[in-house]
Amino acid sequence: MDSTANSGPPLADLSKRLAQQALSTLQNRLELLLVEVQEERERMLCALWLCLGAAVLGLLAGVALTVAIVLACWAWSPLAAALALAALYGGSAAWLGLRVARLHREWKPLPATLAELQKDRACLEKSFN
Repeated sequence: MDSTANSGPPLADLSKRLAQQALSTLQNRLELLLVEVQEERERMLCALWLCLGAAVLGLLAGVALTVAIVLACWAWSPLAAALALAALYGGSAAWLGLRVARLHREWKPLPATLAELQKDRACLEKSFN
């Protein structure tokens, strides 16, 4: 009889353990979210610098190529050469724009955090049913 008087109501102990478990799970998920946000930030900054470098170098190469081709075709038709290059550059820009749009559509933010939250939800639904 002493053991039941000292232990407190079982429902209170159960709710306390459940609250502690919920807070622990929430803390774990928030830490995972913060890690993923930091990783995404670093990945985006790296991608931005790489894109900027590629754009600058590509622009310089394009200008040099354009000048070289127009000078090589000067006797034939410099205007036709410039228009052909403009069409090539415009088509390439359109293709790259479509690729960026597709990447944007397929981007899934914070996949590990969302997967863990879905597992938690499934576990909770299973335990309540």
